[in-house]
Amino acid sequence: MNLPNIITLARILLVPVIVWAIASNQMAIAFFIFVTAGVSDAIDGFLAKRFNMTTEIGALLDPVADKALLVSIYVTLGISGDIPRWLVILVVSRDFMIVGAVIVSWLLDNPVPMKPLMVSKLNTVAQVSFAALILASLGFGFSTAPYEIALMLCVTVLTLLSVSFYLVEWARHMSAGAPPSS
Repeated sequence: MNLPNIITLARILLVPVIVWAIASNQMAIAFFIFVTAGVSDAIDGFLAKRFNMTTEIGALLDPVADKALLVSIYVTLGISGDIPRWLVILVVSRDFMIVGAVIVSWLLDNPVPMKPLMVSKLNTVAQVSFAALILASLGFGFSTAPYEIALMLCVTVLTLLSVSFYLVEWARHMSAGAPPSS
């Protein structure tokens, strides 16, 4: 356990706090927690790489913290009606499909190497930007008119592309490395 891992764990602990803030209609607080989580993500990544403090647990915890935060925000904003539920279903389903594919590959003793695709990185940027825009607009009372629709379209397209690319890669991996039938 090192400083970057402690920062990552702190980010995980922010998840219920941000869910509470959104559910309690404390959107300015939710926005600032979201920004704090984003800054902490950058800091723990910088520290881990710059000072050679990367660990196996950190490599596992960091994406868990990121996904827990994003999925929780999307689900909570969807339940409150602040973002369309179809978008929440799309975002969350993508993550479940990818995790499910990874689990199946492990169970079949043919683990998929985890490497983030560029489209997935762009998808994360779009999801974070959309969540930040919605939280900021709700917290500080400004209109997001054209930007909200543009970002929602980006999230939709990139989410669909990302899950498609991951599932194609997974299918190729599984068919290429499939153990012989008995």
